[in-house]
Amino acid sequence: QVQLVESGGGLVQPGGSLRLSCAASGLFFRYYDMGWYRQVPGAQRELVAQILSGDRTDYVESVKGRFTISTDNNKNAVYLAMNNLKPEDTAVYYCHVKRRLDNLEWWGQGTQVTVSS
Repeated sequence: QVQLVESGGGLVQPGGSLRLSCAASGLFFRYYDMGWYRQVPGAQRELVAQILSGDRTDYVESVKGRFTISTDNNKNAVYLAMNNLKPEDTAVYYCHVKRRLDNLEWWGQGTQVTVSS
């Protein structure tokens, strides 16, 4: 049973930083692609960052240079460090994993990030 539990969201002023964490259980990271998505009301969920096989990373253009995705295989955790946050980064952020063998996927419950002065 795969479970993903996010933490680290909150309210931050523009230009501030947050670090999201996703604790995963029931899986071995080496067999999964991992990522962070975000969603605002009325819009589709958007891929923000992901780590693929060979530790390749990919980011949506709007966060390049500001966000960094990383993993800790010992802790079975994936992180999203967010710097220089902007109001348009406000969204619910979701942890996502996909098993490469069969493309089965799992989602965390989401954590709210609000960037406002």
